[in-house]
Amino acid sequence: MALTCTDIFKLIGAVIIPPLGVLMERGCGCDLLINIGLTLLGYIPGIIHAVYIILKY
Repeated sequence: MALTCTDIFKLIGAVIIPPLGVLMERGCGCDLLINIGLTLLGYIPGIIHAVYIILKY
């Protein structure tokens, strides 16, 4: 899978604020709520989930 220019911006957003990357990739939905919960539990799990969501699609 090739990375596009928008994926790079999404990954940068995901490192700074993990829910931002998920919001840009999937919109407002279940994945965003999961990521917000993971980010509240710990910053690193939120980043891991965000990167997974961005690279999966």
